[in-house]
Amino acid sequence: MRPITVAVPVPTLDSLTYNVPDGMPMPSPGMRVLVPLGNRIVTGCVLPPEGGSHETKQEQQQLQQPETGSGDNNEDLVASAFRRTDPKDIVDVLDAEPFLPEPIVRLAEWVAEYYACGVGEAIATAMPPRAWVESERHAAITDAGEARLLTERGLRRDVLERLTGGRVTSVGAIARASRGTHAALAALERDGLVTLTRPLKGRADASRTVRVVHATAQGLDPASLETPRLGERQRTALGRLRAAPDGLAAAELAADGVDSATIVRLARLGLVSIERRRVERDPFEAAPAVAPAAFDLTAEQEGALGTLRGIAATGTFAPVLLHGVTGSGKTEIYLRLARDVLAAGRRVLLMVPEIALTPAAAAAFRGAFGRRVAIQHSALSDGERYDQWHRIRRGDVDVVVGTRSAVFTPLTDVGLIVVDEEHDGSYKQDESPRYHGRDVAIVRARAAGAVVVLGSATPSLESYYNAENGRYRRLTLERRVFDRPLANVRIVDMRTEYAAEGPDVILSGALVDALRATLDRREQAIVLLNRRGFASAVFCRQCGDTLECPNCSVSLTVHRAAGRARCHYCNYSTGVPKTCAKCAGPYLEQLGFGTERVEAEIGSVFPSARVGRVDRDTIRRRGAIADLLARFGAGELDVLVGTQMIAKGHDFPRVTLVGVVSADIGLGLADFRAAERTFQLLTQVAGRAGRGELAGEAIVQTLYPDHYSIRHACRQDYAAFYRDELTFRQSMRYPPAVALINVVVKARTREAAMQDAGTIVEALRVPGPGAYRVLGPAPAPLVRLKGEHRAQLFIKGTHRTSMRQALLTVLGSRPEIARRAIVDVDPMSVL
Repeated sequence: MRPITVAVPVPTLDSLTYNVPDGMPMPSPGMRVLVPLGNRIVTGCVLPPEGGSHETKQEQQQLQQPETGSGDNNEDLVASAFRRTDPKDIVDVLDAEPFLPEPIVRLAEWVAEYYACGVGEAIATAMPPRAWVESERHAAITDAGEARLLTERGLRRDVLERLTGGRVTSVGAIARASRGTHAALAALERDGLVTLTRPLKGRADASRTVRVVHATAQGLDPASLETPRLGERQRTALGRLRAAPDGLAAAELAADGVDSATIVRLARLGLVSIERRRVERDPFEAAPAVAPAAFDLTAEQEGALGTLRGIAATGTFAPVLLHGVTGSGKTEIYLRLARDVLAAGRRVLLMVPEIALTPAAAAAFRGAFGRRVAIQHSALSDGERYDQWHRIRRGDVDVVVGTRSAVFTPLTDVGLIVVDEEHDGSYKQDESPRYHGRDVAIVRARAAGAVVVLGSATPSLESYYNAENGRYRRLTLERRVFDRPLANVRIVDMRTEYAAEGPDVILSGALVDALRATLDRREQAIVLLNRRGFASAVFCRQCGDTLECPNCSVSLTVHRAAGRARCHYCNYSTGVPKTCAKCAGPYLEQLGFGTERVEAEIGSVFPSARVGRVDRDTIRRRGAIADLLARFGAGELDVLVGTQMIAKGHDFPRVTLVGVVSADIGLGLADFRAAERTFQLLTQVAGRAGRGELAGEAIVQTLYPDHYSIRHACRQDYAAFYRDELTFRQSMRYPPAVALINVVVKARTREAAMQDAGTIVEALRVPGPGAYRVLGPAPAPLVRLKGEHRAQLFIKGTHRTSMRQALLTVLGSRPEIARRAIVDVDPMSVL
């Protein structure tokens, strides 16, 4: 018996125990192995021994309902794994050495424990694309099945007809056609009318290779060109290859008219050889390096950098909050500190919250450190991500720039982790595993003995709270570089505008005047509205009905360019109707507005202005956002309209005006972080103005000019906002005053969701008062989402471990509810 512990990528499933057969090499932690799971073969990752699991633990684990794959039911698969009493043998070992470094495996184990998800889910997040191999059931008709085809009836005949003519079809494809297919296939297999096989799909190595042709020793002999059997075309091809000691790609030769027949002829004569050579896909081809500009640091920058250098030189873990106003030069500190860390022989990880910020950050770091910089984010193709990941794994990279998933990058000997814009909600993943990239980065830095720098002009309340209580070191930058002033901010009370101009006003008079002056000076402007689309609702004036999503409890948003009304949650869309579906009245009004409408309004008021828009509708094409931002940076656009994607991290020296439309759009949300997000967004976007030699101005349109988040943001007074917001959080017992777990239970009906959530609440309250506090159940703010009704409950307390364990114990005893429960530890949103 040689048992090992294996994590498989199945939602919420704990690690499983398997045996290594005699004669098979013993796999090390981090290696991938093929293992049987139910009636499938899947890829698993070997875990360190002390992270082992036991059959009793497996039996207690329950799953959410996962999507089915390859025609098999994953829930049945896992149930069979739980019923197993004797560990099965692994099928194969895919790697000769650990695929994932052990520190990354242990980090994934921590994520699984802390965020209450399956360890295989966490391991899968750390894996590159195309790293998994699994079986897919295939069905084929037998000779007996062909003979019986005409005598069969119903579903059995339908299945056989799909397989006639020697076709081999996946069971999943057959099962999607009609219900009951799995039972019919099982019966047909028992009767000998079909055969079911389980070939593996995918491959252990997804590297890209190309055919390369090079001259052999015989081909390099000058006499080879005189070989009488060579034609003129073959002599020309051989001459080219003789002049290329590293060989030439077959595709390059074909482009020059050297066809494959010529190459094959030369190979048969022994004059050339053909090999497969690995070629890495390079995501930097469209993102050239930018040489860093040389300038002297301010006194504040020098002080902060000197402190960070001293901390980094100790080689020990240290979390530091770098609180610097917008334009204070935090990026330059990152670059110079990274240079010192690299000189000491350690490596650097820079994290940014959104893909839109990656090109500029990667270009700056590549300009400073050359080709030993890699990027990791989901907008790369699978092949590019795979190749970048393996460059990092081989040790060919010293600096990694990426989004939240980059925290799992297999970079060794990390000495510095930078989490830029650490406050940003994009660091929190909204699907399992629901980890926060910033918090995982801190855990990784602790394990590596590295400095972790959390940079922001508007720190999260949690980070600032930790700094105030001595858990983090805080460094402050209160002045912009070159002593440039912060933008002058004006508040426009839209209640006055509506009273004077009517309720359809989008751009206030003050913003129109400021835009006109900016365009006349040939300067640039940014206009922010954190809502996309043309109109936010379609309303019938005759009966009052609203065009709603059939799957979610939200109104459909009109997108005029596409001519569709779309749900931003489930992506359902329909044509914009001419008449009301309820009363057939023709009196439909489009209410509200989004970025598409703002773009159209600016174009109408300023016909000669060159206006661009950045939101999720305009950047679907790969590279679209980089192209738009590059055009704006080059002065090819005058006004950039967008959502929060344009509010942070960008540096456009000719932007002198920032306009904020509906600054209070997020304040009405039923979320305790609404005021914090509003303050951060307004402060960040105002900081885009006046970053060059020209002074900046920001105009904020709002219906609530006296709300503390808007008032403090316009004064860019973080300390005052922190005091007011912390008082609110403490009085309501919300983070950072306490820890919070958000649980959402899904069901087919509202009543069933509420009943199941109530069952969880009753069980959680058994420990009695004092251990933690349970709130709910109540209908979730989005009571129906993607066709499912949702109920919600909160667990509040000061000890996450006991809260989490109590919840998992309750869910473990109620598997039918656990499969429909979403557990979010430290939620960024409670909608």
